[in-house]
Amino acid sequence: AERTPDGAKAEPPGPGAIDLGAQSGRWAAFQERHRLSCEEAARLLLDAYEYRGLVKHTGGCHCGAVRFEVWASADLHVFNCNCSICTKKQNRHFIVPASRFKLLKGADNLTTYTFNTHRAQHTFCKTCGVQSFYTPRSNPDGYGIAPHCLDDGTVHTIITEDINGKEWEKAVKEHKTIRDMSKP
Repeated sequence: AERTPDGAKAEPPGPGAIDLGAQSGRWAAFQERHRLSCEEAARLLLDAYEYRGLVKHTGGCHCGAVRFEVWASADLHVFNCNCSICTKKQNRHFIVPASRFKLLKGADNLTTYTFNTHRAQHTFCKTCGVQSFYTPRSNPDGYGIAPHCLDDGTVHTIITEDINGKEWEKAVKEHKTIRDMSKP
């Protein structure tokens, strides 16, 4: 039987576990030193690797019932759309893949408004009415995040680009970047 660096008999990995081989001692020490569960340690390391060059922004609605985190650049590329709903709501947003977004609290406090094609899911807080994020029609596998709903301290710059949402199909067809923004 194999032994760990401290001489104890190494147990074979259970179902779904990964055999870390010679790194198992380092992994256990890392978890203990930072007081992390295996899942928490894995998430920390995966976030550091997968989101290299990105920062974790946090944000939410006005009343605080809805909170989220999103991994994105500190330099945001924000879209200013002139479609009917974005104009009425002054909905400026940047787009991220769903894998970079996590709702921390408030799922039960969200309600959704749709219209026309019903592809865009305009979610907002039932208490204060603020839409801090939504699922855009252009990127149904991602989220449109309102930069003004982010907490202070993580955004360095914001570049705003106008999008002709009044001619949505034409604008999205001609704008490769917006189509690709929800891809990891």
